[in-house]
Amino acid sequence: MGSTTSHKPRILVPEKVSPDGLALLSEAYEVDSRPQGVTPQELLSLIPDVDALIVRSETKVTAEVLRAGSLLRVVARAGVGVDNIDVEAATAGGVIVVNSPAGNILAAAEHTVALLLATARNVGRADRTSKEGRWERSKLVGIEVGRKTLGIVGLGKVGMKVARMCIGLGINVIAFDPYANPDLVRQTGVECLVPRLAEMLPQVDFLTIHTPLLATTLDLIGAAEFSLMKPTARVLNVARGGVYNEAALLDALNNGVIAGAGLDVFTKEPPDQDSPAWALVRHEKVVATPHLGASTVEAQENVALDVCTQVAAVLRGELPTSAVNAPLILPEEYRALKPHARLIERMGGLYTQHFASPTAPAGVGGRHFELMYHGDLAGISSSRPLLAALVRGLVSSFSDTGGRHVNIVNATAVAREKGIVIREIHAHSGTSSGTEVYASSVTLRALAAPDAAGKDGEQARSQVIEGYVAGNTAYISRLDRFKASFSPEGTLLILYNYDEPGKIGGVGTVLGRHGINIRFMQVASLDSTRPKGGQEEAKANMASNGDEALMILGIDGDVTKEVMEDMRAAEGILNVSLVRL
Repeated sequence: MGSTTSHKPRILVPEKVSPDGLALLSEAYEVDSRPQGVTPQELLSLIPDVDALIVRSETKVTAEVLRAGSLLRVVARAGVGVDNIDVEAATAGGVIVVNSPAGNILAAAEHTVALLLATARNVGRADRTSKEGRWERSKLVGIEVGRKTLGIVGLGKVGMKVARMCIGLGINVIAFDPYANPDLVRQTGVECLVPRLAEMLPQVDFLTIHTPLLATTLDLIGAAEFSLMKPTARVLNVARGGVYNEAALLDALNNGVIAGAGLDVFTKEPPDQDSPAWALVRHEKVVATPHLGASTVEAQENVALDVCTQVAAVLRGELPTSAVNAPLILPEEYRALKPHARLIERMGGLYTQHFASPTAPAGVGGRHFELMYHGDLAGISSSRPLLAALVRGLVSSFSDTGGRHVNIVNATAVAREKGIVIREIHAHSGTSSGTEVYASSVTLRALAAPDAAGKDGEQARSQVIEGYVAGNTAYISRLDRFKASFSPEGTLLILYNYDEPGKIGGVGTVLGRHGINIRFMQVASLDSTRPKGGQEEAKANMASNGDEALMILGIDGDVTKEVMEDMRAAEGILNVSLVRL
């Protein structure tokens, strides 16, 4: 009888990764470590025989590379950002992408505090002039940070760590984050969660941003925002290049609108000469570092150990802990639940972007939800994929992975971290709406936390979204007090307006002026069968000179801040929300 040779899965590591992590893999797997790097052509020639690929930020894992990797099962990013990996192509090819979102939290937070202190005490200029032989003590008088106010935008893991460190330095910390868990914020010692960014900016001596770079956070701080700040304020960025408008920041520094900046990240790295970022790096009021937020020995060891552990899990056939695109639904559940999982994910995204956007009064963090299944859907044996779909949708608009990191394994933990409480209800009798009859439908009801109920009670603070699936297409049949029938996909504008003649034409004129095409439009009317109360009654009174309506527009085109401002300024428009699904 001939002998057989077992195949050891092969792992390619085309960048320098900590040996401590690779040591976890060397016994069970064939590890091909190439710390000197490989060219794109070399990567294409190596990838067909590779089961797993571990990269940092230099290697570009393109769709071409993924197509060539016929054996490839997992791509691991030893760090947080996955901009160098074509995640959609990986997902289409069944390749799991993992990262290490927690490995460099301490390093990034410490670097933020380092830049805060360096800008306060002019450390960069002092070091440079001293080495040049100039002793300029009188020109380098700084400020103390104790008893000053730090404003934090984004209270995720890094933002929370920065808050704790700065509170320890005697700094007063306030924050803006409509998606934060209020209970966790209070426990951290943050003085208050400010409901509007514009309300926080005039109060702060230092401002730091810790958000992913999304359409909603690109150029989050521009000329208008800088004008609200103290002339003695300083800004910090150890998150993503682009959250500050670099040209506006340069103007603010040149004109004395603010006093200084500490910058670790830029829109392009390294910055192009003659660009605003290049001028910022060389500016005397700026302390600049070359993206060192995660560059510590300990952080590199942490992320290497984390991703190598996850790679081993995937190669054993298990789900990893931090998958960017792990399957939401396991194969055996796929056929029956996929359309409803897509519906519920879109309902979650619709809630966050319509009811819980930065301009809306509701929130996500600390919120209680009821997820009710009607009809045939109420009889499913396991609703874990549907619960995970809701969590994914709720966090998608403020996650740099678009919620793709949420799966059936970690959904409960992700919800707990944000203070989100979800109660599932299997309504075996009845349907979501009294008149419509669907084989299966879903109701999502958002409630305030029990201790946040006002005099009208918790019910007055709720928002409701109802939907159903026809064929394989998801539809929204109710959006709070309004009856609707639209498919939640693409870019949507939802306008709350007086139901009066001329509104549709006025909105079309504004969008046409900005070159935005309308794919579809629907006017959703008030559901007269639903009782009003509390906040709902107040809204109705506000619209007493005309009935209320929602206008839902599916659009193509770039919706800028100017577009949104023009829409809100249109006569009879009470509120506008931009939803991307």
